[in-house]
Amino acid sequence: MGSAVERTDEHVKEYLTYRGFTTTLKHLDSEIKADKEKGFRVDKIIDQLQQFVQTFDLFGLKDYWLYLDRRLFCRLEDVYRSTVNKLRTSLYRYYVINTIQKGNLEKTQEFFQKQALELQGQVEWRDWFILPFIPSPEQNPAFSPYFSRQWADTFLVSLHNFLSVLFQYMPQPVLLSFDAEVQKMTSLTDENEQLRQLLFALQTESRDQRDRDEMPHHKLPAYVQNMDRLGDTELDLVSSQRAVSTATTPSRNFFSTFLPQGRRTPVKPAQVMTGSSPTQGAVSRKDPPTSQPAKSKEAMQAKEVKPVSSQASSNEFACSQSQQSTNQVTNQPTHHRHKRIQEHEKERKELFSKPPPQIPEKRGEAGDVEPLAETSGEIPDSSSNSRSCGGGTEGGGLPAEQPFIKLSQEEYGEHHSSIMHCRVDCSGRRVASLDVDGVIKVWSFNPIMQTKATIMSKSSLLSLEWATKPDRLLLLGSGVGTVRLYDTDTKKNLYEMNIDETHPRILSLACSPSGSSFVCSAAALSRSGSVESVSRLPATVSGQLLLWDTKTVKQQLQFSLEPDPVAINCTAFNHNGNLLVTGAADGVIRLFDMQRYESAMSWRAHDGEVYSVEFSYDENTVFSIGEDGKFIQWNIHRCGVKQSEQPLPQDATGPFVLSGYSGYKQVQVPRGRLFAFDSEGQHVLTCSSSGGVIYKLSNKEPALESVLLLGGHKAPVVTVDWCSAVDCGTCLTASMDGKIKLSTLLAQKA
Repeated sequence: MGSAVERTDEHVKEYLTYRGFTTTLKHLDSEIKADKEKGFRVDKIIDQLQQFVQTFDLFGLKDYWLYLDRRLFCRLEDVYRSTVNKLRTSLYRYYVINTIQKGNLEKTQEFFQKQALELQGQVEWRDWFILPFIPSPEQNPAFSPYFSRQWADTFLVSLHNFLSVLFQYMPQPVLLSFDAEVQKMTSLTDENEQLRQLLFALQTESRDQRDRDEMPHHKLPAYVQNMDRLGDTELDLVSSQRAVSTATTPSRNFFSTFLPQGRRTPVKPAQVMTGSSPTQGAVSRKDPPTSQPAKSKEAMQAKEVKPVSSQASSNEFACSQSQQSTNQVTNQPTHHRHKRIQEHEKERKELFSKPPPQIPEKRGEAGDVEPLAETSGEIPDSSSNSRSCGGGTEGGGLPAEQPFIKLSQEEYGEHHSSIMHCRVDCSGRRVASLDVDGVIKVWSFNPIMQTKATIMSKSSLLSLEWATKPDRLLLLGSGVGTVRLYDTDTKKNLYEMNIDETHPRILSLACSPSGSSFVCSAAALSRSGSVESVSRLPATVSGQLLLWDTKTVKQQLQFSLEPDPVAINCTAFNHNGNLLVTGAADGVIRLFDMQRYESAMSWRAHDGEVYSVEFSYDENTVFSIGEDGKFIQWNIHRCGVKQSEQPLPQDATGPFVLSGYSGYKQVQVPRGRLFAFDSEGQHVLTCSSSGGVIYKLSNKEPALESVLLLGGHKAPVVTVDWCSAVDCGTCLTASMDGKIKLSTLLAQKA
């Protein structure tokens, strides 16, 4: 705490020097030298209040107490509000008693004149208005206790204790929180670097493993695994037969079938055949292996040998030649050996009579490797080689590296009806979501997913927007012509503004980045959020676009909507609030100059309504999605000029349809944001029927290139948002079944 205060002091001194506030800098230095506690000083606050009282500075006293109320007292729960009111009443009485004790009756009368409107309705001040007209108020039984030293000391001690306890549980000032934020960012950066190195190591290991295992080995049946021993048995049989007769041509053919051909290079498939002409081989290659049953194959094998149909062809031919040579040499064959060979031949026929699935005819030359390698007895190696030859063109090379990696996906399921809006605040700490039942949930997702506040409104709610300064405030637009300013920390409504009775539907809200104002779109009719038929806002419906001041809570002006005052569906500011872009129900996009408060340009953008509009990352263009299902990029320096256009599926633009049992259909027209950009403006997140879809923006055709499907939803996604911090981004996708998916992404930098 002490180190953070000292660093903050140095930053304040640097700022004062930069601004040239030398007098203020001298006073700050003198007070810092006198300060020993390096923290909240309750005694300084009490001294300041007493100074206002002693100098009869009523305006300064009220302003200082109002500051304490805004900074500290408003954060308290409602049960402590009565204590704060009692302390304020005692402070005002302390001021009045001091003016009488000092004989300054003018200040006494001034107090009651300026505070009459505020105090005349309060019971505890009813008898105090006669105080200036009493000759000796210190002797009056009703006022004499307040003139005693004991009452003054008791009041000051009570106020001191109350503030001391309050400061212990209050958060640090905003200036002091930067130190914690810097440490947090440093730890996140270190952690992110460690994860990146781990990811790089895993990717390297995965590539190495893929290089080693790029030719997969399939597990063979048990009787195929015994084929090596079968070959040994046949070799033993032929060796014993050769002991009787050493000059037999069939035996030589037997070994030539198993050994020499296994070493040959399968360049010419005709060389594989034994006792067959090249013409026969060519004819047999043309016949598809699936066109002949097993019995017909056996019949064909008695006449000719197929070179590429299966491995069993050459093996069966070799075995038959071996048996013929054995019968010629000796008349006493071993019956059990013949029986064993016949059993293995039957098993081989059953295995190899089934042709390999999905092998095109053009791969016949590569398929010749299989019978050669099988006859050589090298099953694993030959299968690997055949796989590499046949599948090299299909799966060769490493896949292109994705720009994002989905680290996790969590679900927020506190809503029980379709979502209309889902927005992250500007700090990326809290989310506000609104469903069609008018229920708003304010929740956080870091470090755990937790609901902070639940807002249930008697009137229907149609829109919401986070305030920028301070970011704890939430703007809520209703269907009865009101906008509420809600404090998510204290869980209270700060203000309720009546917009216009003739235009009761608040369709869109947008807060200026400066935090000093917000724009409000009000319409005479609304689009239904959850009905069984698509009811669209007609283009002829009247609408207003208003600018409100958040400090004075008053309307500043009404924008001119040309050619007709039409309902505005969507609004968005640029980064500094100097430009405002709107999309209307008549399909027109309007760009407003917020320094002159007038329309800079407008153009016909879509056939039908404009559903969603946003500035690009460089703010030289704007993107829009309309009822015609198009995603269009517009050049704001050349009115109405398209830079790119991309059609999107209906599940990305709406209306969104959720089908149920017995033919029930729920249809929802778009209300919330339909697309959102990443931190660098190179990728865009859109809706789909099963989850969010991330596209890469391109200056070429097509303008959008799909790079990642987030998925996870069982109902159509109706609104999205994208919050980016460092390299990890958080994508929010909300659907018609009330589920919100929070996907954490890791950006892979090139």
